[in-house]
Amino acid sequence: MAGREFGHHLGLPRALSGLPLSPLVPGYGSLAAAQHTAGLDHLGEVLGAGPDGLAVLDGLYVPAGQRGRRRVDAPLLEALAESSPPAAAQLAARLAALHRADPQAPRRIVLYQLINLLQERPEAQRASLCARLGVRRDETAGLLAAARLRPALDRRQRDAAESLADARARGRAHRLSALLDRLPAGGDPALAALRAETAERLRVTEDALRAGRRAEERDDPEAASAAYVAALRTADDDRRALAGLVRLHGRHPALGTELHRDHVELDWRDPRDTPGEWRLLRLYRDGRGKPAVHDVGGAAAVAAGPLRDTGAAPGTTVRYAALPLRDGRVAGPPLVSRRLRVTPEVERPVLTDGPGRIDCVWQRPAGAADVTVEHTGPDGRTARLTARAEGFTATGLPPGSHAFHVVCHYRTADGGTVASLGLRISGCVHPWPEPVRTLTARPAGGAVEFSWTGAGDADVRLVVWPDGAPAPGTELRTGELPPPLDWPGPASAPYPPPGTYTEVAAVAVRGERALAGPTVGVEAVRPVPGLSAHRLPDGQARIVLDWPEGAAHLVVGWSAAGSAGGAERTVTAHAYRRGGLRLPVGPGAVRVRATSVPRVPGAVVVVPEAAETLVPPDAAVSYQLVRGARRLFGRGRTLLRVTLSAPGGLADVPEFVCVARSGTLRPRTAGDGTTVLRIPGPELARHGSLDRELPAAPCPAPYTLRGFLLGEHAASVRLEEPSLTSLVVR
Repeated sequence: MAGREFGHHLGLPRALSGLPLSPLVPGYGSLAAAQHTAGLDHLGEVLGAGPDGLAVLDGLYVPAGQRGRRRVDAPLLEALAESSPPAAAQLAARLAALHRADPQAPRRIVLYQLINLLQERPEAQRASLCARLGVRRDETAGLLAAARLRPALDRRQRDAAESLADARARGRAHRLSALLDRLPAGGDPALAALRAETAERLRVTEDALRAGRRAEERDDPEAASAAYVAALRTADDDRRALAGLVRLHGRHPALGTELHRDHVELDWRDPRDTPGEWRLLRLYRDGRGKPAVHDVGGAAAVAAGPLRDTGAAPGTTVRYAALPLRDGRVAGPPLVSRRLRVTPEVERPVLTDGPGRIDCVWQRPAGAADVTVEHTGPDGRTARLTARAEGFTATGLPPGSHAFHVVCHYRTADGGTVASLGLRISGCVHPWPEPVRTLTARPAGGAVEFSWTGAGDADVRLVVWPDGAPAPGTELRTGELPPPLDWPGPASAPYPPPGTYTEVAAVAVRGERALAGPTVGVEAVRPVPGLSAHRLPDGQARIVLDWPEGAAHLVVGWSAAGSAGGAERTVTAHAYRRGGLRLPVGPGAVRVRATSVPRVPGAVVVVPEAAETLVPPDAAVSYQLVRGARRLFGRGRTLLRVTLSAPGGLADVPEFVCVARSGTLRPRTAGDGTTVLRIPGPELARHGSLDRELPAAPCPAPYTLRGFLLGEHAASVRLEEPSLTSLVVR
């Protein structure tokens, strides 16, 4: 009856025997991971069997034609690899490679996966699951019987079944034996053959180990080494053979090791005529104190030369062995390193000195539980320092040489600690300058005078930092300082460039070391060019100036000549350009000053020569014709009355000139006509008012008179003229 359900096409008795307990293909783990990434329940879905279903019982077949079928072989899988989507194509290519190495491998994999999928479900659901998995309808009963008869594997047994081929490929006989012991005996001829093969390899290994021990007992290291190598060739994971080889060849270490902060650097040379591959092992004790071995290169072989091991646990003692390989098997005795305690030191320590201080920064190993520092001063005394994770700071140090011993401490698996040998570093404390305490600036005309306190044992350098001054007390090297202040003028009172704001900093300098000091802001405002004032009749003055570049505001002040008081007004550039500037100066002499308003509050303001002009008193000269009484015979005299009005007094009075011109048009200038009268300024200032007789007929009548003020002070005195008709003489 069983033969009618499974394998009946072959007509064999006991057709349900030989169900696969393991896929038995190397790299099955990565193959299954790629399958799950592609979203496939089993690898048979790659074959694209379609609605007719996949045949698996008497071989792996896919439908072909209307009623035929085709065996799955390497050409079929290669064709699928070329025509399928990328994920399925990759899987088909790997199945093709497995088929070329073992024609039964694809069927064994698919059948193993299908049985596992069915065994994960209750028996009542398995028939419907077969249809969803794409199995041929006429093979459903046989596959269900296989799922009932083959022992079900738990997760631990599946891991063992799927790891067998990898352990076999790497020659790990002891691991093979342990994996096989997890699986149920019988039922799978392939596993039975593998059990027998593994038992034979272990027997040969034991014989080689006995031969090696006997050779060691008779002090024949060459024979012992050859025997242990033979044992490793049959059982690549035999710890006893490896320990024997390390014992024999570790007396003369030939594998270089160098401890770094986060790895162990390994280096060796390949002594063979034709360099080949190596297997690099790390030997250590695990957390329970038992000997352990780790493949540094993982499953892959490595080439001789520099190699890093980043997995050595800090605080452990390790040893390395490099085994030469040929065709993946041990081909000779290993190169062995010395024992190495994995207690790396801090790396790249950098010492810098300060005033009575040394700072140190380093790169601390990640696994270090603690770092201790011992300090030895110039007097030979030692003291323990407090260290930070990234370094330490030693303070209160006298000038001279100081030594430090830096030790890293690591925790061990048993809860203890081990210390590194320690790193010895030294540094020197140099004399540092006394800092500048205060810095002040005082304007002195267009210059600025600086003064400071502190820095008694140092030179003081005034500088301008291009990117902002460091905080006072910042420790510097003189090579880091900007050039000294380069303002023109003497060093004690330089002249800042007009229109600039500068933060001047003081630096205390002693030899190659310097301390940053305080800063002071100095603003040199631009001068106001072209300042002049013109009096207006109503007691005001019109101010004219050239607005300085970059100035937003000006302060214009005015005060009576010789007086300290006065008033001032702030003027904006916009207002001045729109409506000019008038000041209520009154009738007296007034002195007007104009300066730019500083832009930076709190800065020491340096004003170049201030713009200043003097507005003279409100003085006026008036004149008029005064006709005398008519005489008995002829006309009366014609007088010109000239009057000076100067309420505040006037030191300099211009000359008054009267000009006559024929006709009724007034003279345009003092030269446009005949001069009929000239009164010197001092005379007019002395008398205040004068009547002068005009010539009887300076020019043909009618003629018109007009007065003019002449001389350098003419502009400072206003000329008040009478009406035109009153100056016509007929």
